[in-house]
Amino acid sequence: MGLDFLAVAEQRRLLEEGAVSPVDLVESALARIEEVQARLNCFVHVWADEARRRARDLPIGVGPLYGIPVAIKDTTPWAGHPISLGSRTQREVVADRSAWVVERLLDAGAVIIGSTNTPEFAHAGITDNRLWGATRNPWNHARTTGGSSGGAGAAVASGCVAVAEGSDMGGSVRIPAAWCGVVGLKPSLGRIPMDVLPGLWDSISHHGPLGRTVDDVRRFLTVTQGPSLRDPYSVHPISSESAVDLRGRRVALSTDLGCWSVDSQIVEVVERAGRQLHEAGLVVERSGPRFTPRDNALWLEMWGIFMATYYGNLAEEQAADLDPDVVALIELGRSFSAVDAKRMEIERSAVWNRVAAVLETHDVIVCPTMALPPGAATKSENQRHYFIDDDGRYHGEDMTSVWNLVSPCPVISVPGGRHTGDADDGLPIGVQIVGRPGAEDVVLAVAKVIEDRVGAPMWRPDF
Repeated sequence: MGLDFLAVAEQRRLLEEGAVSPVDLVESALARIEEVQARLNCFVHVWADEARRRARDLPIGVGPLYGIPVAIKDTTPWAGHPISLGSRTQREVVADRSAWVVERLLDAGAVIIGSTNTPEFAHAGITDNRLWGATRNPWNHARTTGGSSGGAGAAVASGCVAVAEGSDMGGSVRIPAAWCGVVGLKPSLGRIPMDVLPGLWDSISHHGPLGRTVDDVRRFLTVTQGPSLRDPYSVHPISSESAVDLRGRRVALSTDLGCWSVDSQIVEVVERAGRQLHEAGLVVERSGPRFTPRDNALWLEMWGIFMATYYGNLAEEQAADLDPDVVALIELGRSFSAVDAKRMEIERSAVWNRVAAVLETHDVIVCPTMALPPGAATKSENQRHYFIDDDGRYHGEDMTSVWNLVSPCPVISVPGGRHTGDADDGLPIGVQIVGRPGAEDVVLAVAKVIEDRVGAPMWRPDF
């Protein structure tokens, strides 16, 4: 029986029917990892023997994810297991505690089979580092998966696991979801307690799932959400009820968010998603917040401060082991004063007001996830330059990081189509759906409409 590419619901059905055991699912996942790892480099650690033992010893039926193989990101601690953060400076580190999200997955009966690759300290939208190397896109091995949860995206897209944990500070779940053809959710701030950072008051960081289907993502969210005092931003859980009446809900559709230059085929896919939502009974209008290139730069400056705060000491102590881009981000962060950082909050508030004005009259905003198809898999070959043209249009890859400036809003990327007829032929295209704070149920329901019409869960990379 072929078990690769099965969604969580299908795996659960087979378990309940007695057609398979947790051991069967784990062995299938391990076999698939062995098949693809040399070509894709999704995983940095595979805990095969431990996974087999857990699958064998699980009490029958324990938890909503009973027996389901899952993966965690190499930035998420699991007590007693190595965690390198993709960095040579952390290559000997073993986690001394487990993150909330890991504990909840285990409590739900999931079987963690390994940790997935990430750029050093999750700093970039391309998964390549000096310790583990580059992760390659299952649809075209010369291309990147994106980052920073790139290993997770490749692991799900290639059929190793149905769902994987990621983290998202500027699109790190949604970027690989879009470029790998899977579903990726950045939940509302605090929905899944974030307790892995030194500073608990960080307000751009999220744990989030990548899954084959919208339902996979929902199931992950249901078992990992808070509340928990371990995260001061943690909020109350949503209902696990999946039925949401979308008729008459209002959609703001924007293909450029006011300033991006977007690949023409990506524009076509987002336009088609708008028509699909209209056919499903939603009211679709041309609208959306008008972002500026400065908004994107604002996120980058905040990211530099984040990197300088948490990893700046390494720039003196172990600079030779650091990615030069990490060093550059640390230097950027150090160039700002405390007053500068507070002024960034004022700018961020202006971004929030623009987004809130749209969400006051619309239930969701629909836009591209990425403005471009993925570039080369390795940093040395990936030499894209981001610029503002004479018309003021921003030429850059992601349309995700601006949504981390308004982190209370849940944002999902769902496959909307694929490139055709050019050098990018077959590469997936993601559609991004932004909701009101706490409204994951609506965001997931809208994503399901697109998923049902596109049929992406049936897509298979050709290898």
